[in-house]
Amino acid sequence: MPDQPLRHSAASPSGSALPSVDRRKFLGTTLLAGTALLAASEPASAFALFRGSSKLDTSNLPRDWVRRQGGELHAYAKYLSSLRLRHIGTEDVIAAHAKTKGNLWNNLPPRSLWKNMGRTLWVADEVAHRLGGSIKEVTSAYRSPSYNARCLGAKPNSFHKSNFALDLKFHASPSTVVRIARSVRSEGRYQGGIGRYSGFTHIDTRGYNVDW
Repeated sequence: MPDQPLRHSAASPSGSALPSVDRRKFLGTTLLAGTALLAASEPASAFALFRGSSKLDTSNLPRDWVRRQGGELHAYAKYLSSLRLRHIGTEDVIAAHAKTKGNLWNNLPPRSLWKNMGRTLWVADEVAHRLGGSIKEVTSAYRSPSYNARCLGAKPNSFHKSNFALDLKFHASPSTVVRIARSVRSEGRYQGGIGRYSGFTHIDTRGYNVDW
């Protein structure tokens, strides 16, 4: 049933209609009171559902790397926060890019690849949720082609280059993480690769299933 238009038929004790300014004040006061009541009755976690924040804290990032990213750094942080992840912070993802191989810095993905990471982060966030806590570290996310070429064991066609892949450490053994990631995948939530390593787990959303 469509919403009905609001009828301003309230009257004052004298029988005259309430002035519009008084009506606005009344509604504003009611809204503030309702918000305060909700805040008092709900647990604090209800108002802090997501770890991501578009206000990026760069204090723990290399200054030279931050300078090199320019305005794209805060723009990408804003995109990541819009994903509303529960257990992966924006800073966790950003920090995975601020690394060097010798004198070569890695960098953020180009804007054309930003959305590729959304599904992979959702999968990682769901795995963390089922494990009952936050991730320990995002060790690798996007890799520029030149940076990827210097990563030991990295494949030339790595899905890190197209921003579909994450290497992650959880507060659980890699074997447990792999089991949970496969469970999420078996439910039809995504199609992608799951790689088990001694110290981390690889997860990507390449569009077809593969394990190693």
